[in-house]
Amino acid sequence: MTYMSTILTVRLTKEEQGILAKRSRRAGMKKATFVRKLIRDEEIATGADLLAWAERHAGDDRLRITPRK
Repeated sequence: MTYMSTILTVRLTKEEQGILAKRSRRAGMKKATFVRKLIRDEEIATGADLLAWAERHAGDDRLRITPRK
């Protein structure tokens, strides 16, 4: 099976970058590898797949970053 390479750019705040770094360290992976794993958890092959995924997860509290006090 041949896969087409795609570049995905995501802008993160400093806080989000820190959270990503912590989660990837806990998983024992580099940040980029960890993000690819998260993306691969559910098949997203087309823009339509991405929109369907976003609609299913809209309002999902697990995807939100809550500020720590």
